[in-house]
Amino acid sequence: MYLLSRGSGHPILFIHGIPTSNRIWSGVIDRLAGSYNCLAVDLPGLGRSPRATHRLGELQVLADHIEELRIQHNIDKWHVVGHDAGSAIAVQYSHRFPDRVGRLALLSPALFPDLKPFYLFRLLRIPWIGEMLAPLVNLAFWRIAMRGAVEGQTKELDGVLEDFRAPFCGVRGAWHLMSLLRWGNPAQVLAAVPGYLPQLSMPTVVFQGSRDRAVPHSFAMRASALIPNCRMVTVESGHFIPLNNPECVASELRRFFDPESVCNGHARIGGRRGIRTRDPGVANAVLSQLS
Repeated sequence: MYLLSRGSGHPILFIHGIPTSNRIWSGVIDRLAGSYNCLAVDLPGLGRSPRATHRLGELQVLADHIEELRIQHNIDKWHVVGHDAGSAIAVQYSHRFPDRVGRLALLSPALFPDLKPFYLFRLLRIPWIGEMLAPLVNLAFWRIAMRGAVEGQTKELDGVLEDFRAPFCGVRGAWHLMSLLRWGNPAQVLAAVPGYLPQLSMPTVVFQGSRDRAVPHSFAMRASALIPNCRMVTVESGHFIPLNNPECVASELRRFFDPESVCNGHARIGGRRGIRTRDPGVANAVLSQLS
């Protein structure tokens, strides 16, 4: 897997979701590279990484590959940050190699087996129907759905979207998207993930976009309630939090990675000033609902 490395200091691993690339972290890394060694992976078949024989739903295999990257780069311990499906990979890795993770951050955490894939993706997952509709779905997804989801149009965002889309261009690009999105049934792939959450011992922060239409707000609430040493942050953002509000994400991560920071309660941050309010009773309330 391709690994971008920028900056110096304590290492942070960034894991993107599907179907994006490490470019989703560019704005966050720009703000953290002066203090941290920021490493951002491209998952197999995305960004600059070639396709792999295994599916992206094989979380244990991906966790093992990430551990190989850590060893190759002589890193003893790193913080791990995941977005969307990258959060599930981050949890799998942190559960499998807890001694190698300092602190854990989960953005738009797609962690629960009742996750509902984006409706266009559901079409691609249907045998025969997916094959026939792949070119149309590929076009509609990148030109309409993704442009609306990133909440804004600038030259910089256009460049990021083109980077996301690059593996799905060309004659067979649409069918590559279809193949990639048939990564597995969330009910099966994510079945074990909720059971890992209470076993995570490292300090953890969960970010949720206030306007996220892809991952339910309840997922962030459930995750922050199940993880023992965890706090939740609501960001004024859509689903693509690192793109929509990199200033707030970088600021909050910098604060979180401070060894003296407290990892409980709830915060809401928004805009360029990072306005915050706390409610320490949120996690306890969610635990009561789950019991």
